[in-house]
Amino acid sequence: MSSAPSAAPAAAFIPDTVSTRQYIGAWSVLSVLQYFAAEAAVIGAWAGPKPYDLRTGYISDLGALNCGVFDGRQVCSPLNWLMNASFVVQGLGMLLGAFLLSSGLLCVAARSDLRLQPRRKPWLAAVWVRILTGTAGAGTVIVGLVPEDAGSGWHIAGAVMYFLAGAAALLVLGILWLRKTNFAWFILVCGAVSLAALATGGLTGMDVPEPGTLERLMGYPVTLGMATAGLVIARQVHRHRKEVRAGRSSARRFGFAGAEED
Repeated sequence: MSSAPSAAPAAAFIPDTVSTRQYIGAWSVLSVLQYFAAEAAVIGAWAGPKPYDLRTGYISDLGALNCGVFDGRQVCSPLNWLMNASFVVQGLGMLLGAFLLSSGLLCVAARSDLRLQPRRKPWLAAVWVRILTGTAGAGTVIVGLVPEDAGSGWHIAGAVMYFLAGAAALLVLGILWLRKTNFAWFILVCGAVSLAALATGGLTGMDVPEPGTLERLMGYPVTLGMATAGLVIARQVHRHRKEVRAGRSSARRFGFAGAEED
């Protein structure tokens, strides 16, 4: 009596890594680095009674619309529009990356072998990275559109969305890329530092000697981790696009040579 045939293993396939969509998505995520240039310029234009202090000044103070006392702090940021625009651009970059980058590409972006087995866990992890990245991006867009002194709780809600979802996205992505690239550890550390700082801020109500430092420990790692992820993905997409172009060029030369022989 013959045994029932076992199910054939699912065939591996290579996800799309060369389309313009993936290239734009990778560079969109990498573009979050513009935040640091914008913040430096806005701090340089600070017009408060005291110089802006990164250790004690909240990031959102740089986007405050009005000069005066806000929540017990003297704020005056003439380039508030630039800071708020930077928040929005940063968020749009993350949203665009979450939308354009495929889950398949996220699974293989840190690997030299692009063949992918249709296993459920990596795919689910990649999907969650996209969802969380998009949520974080939406949060910082809200932060830019609703400054801290606009009289709305949406500003704080947007900031929490960015910190929490951004840190979670980095943790999931770092685990997904573990043992595939050394950058995975940096991404994991960024997510862990941001999440630990957020928990500290929540438990203390930001009543700490250096609230600016604590808030930057929430936000900076997310920006750096996302930019690192964008760099890894952009390098993989660029490398594969280059290989495909070289293959097509070789094929054309071979076809031309064959035609001459005929």
